[in-house]
Amino acid sequence: MDKISKALKRLSPKERGQVKELLLKIESGELAGLDVKKLKGRGDIFRVRRGDLRVIFQRKNGAVSILAVERRSEGTYKNF
Repeated sequence: MDKISKALKRLSPKERGQVKELLLKIESGELAGLDVKKLKGRGDIFRVRRGDLRVIFQRKNGAVSILAVERRSEGTYKNF
């Protein structure tokens, strides 16, 4: 089981639905209306915020890779 699947299992059903909606929008490129920010010092890594949930993703040459789905904490952005 990969990291993203494990993170989704730890969320409540309501939060899981919100994250799945975010993931679909990220993959389709519909970022309008989302709270998206580029991470400092990283050229191609972004985060989307929904409440205290964070979806961290990377865009390279039009391809999107989901790196993490986490709750906001002190260490959320340390590995990126």
